[in-house]
Amino acid sequence: MPHLKLELNGEEIGGWLAELSTEFPGDEFRLLATQLRDQGALVTLEVRTADGGDVVRRFETAPEVIELETLHTDSEVVLLQFLTGSSKAYDPLYDSGCISIYPTILRNGRFSVHVVAGHDSLSAYLEELAAAEIPYRVSSLTHSHEAAAAVLTARQREFVETAIERGFYDDPRTCTLTELAETLGIHKSAASRLRQRAESRLITHSLDDAVR
Repeated sequence: MPHLKLELNGEEIGGWLAELSTEFPGDEFRLLATQLRDQGALVTLEVRTADGGDVVRRFETAPEVIELETLHTDSEVVLLQFLTGSSKAYDPLYDSGCISIYPTILRNGRFSVHVVAGHDSLSAYLEELAAAEIPYRVSSLTHSHEAAAAVLTARQREFVETAIERGFYDDPRTCTLTELAETLGIHKSAASRLRQRAESRLITHSLDDAVR
């Protein structure tokens, strides 16, 4: 089953937790679990910080926090559980049916998200993000086994990896096919053929895998 890793810019969508994290730019916020409830979302959060007292006080005064419990605190880590209203960033994930692999890492306003689902659900997730105008960048798209990579030639794999790295598959796209061809040192027509063959092989492999 495919695994998708991407980065979300929480600040650009006005996410309160992302904005709060920017007040502690050197700390790592690790979302360990999120449970949807009638009142909103129950979140278990670990913060790796040397300023545990300041972090707890900031959550205590955050108007978005409905209920807060400090589960653990020491000189390096704070463990919190809090209830908050629904977030714009949560909706695409749950609407698409994708499964989030925790922890979700938040650093200085940016989420690193890891989700797993079938191809239809992953496509729906990206479409939901685009519809909600949530900026994202794809870090990687892999299968849970190595078979997907084996269906590509070395050149096709290089194309796909370079395309992901340069942002060709991001929304909005940050690299054109012409620019990608220049990076690979080939003509645009050759890059187009590489793209078509690589994507065709990956899609065929994925469909074959899905019906087994």
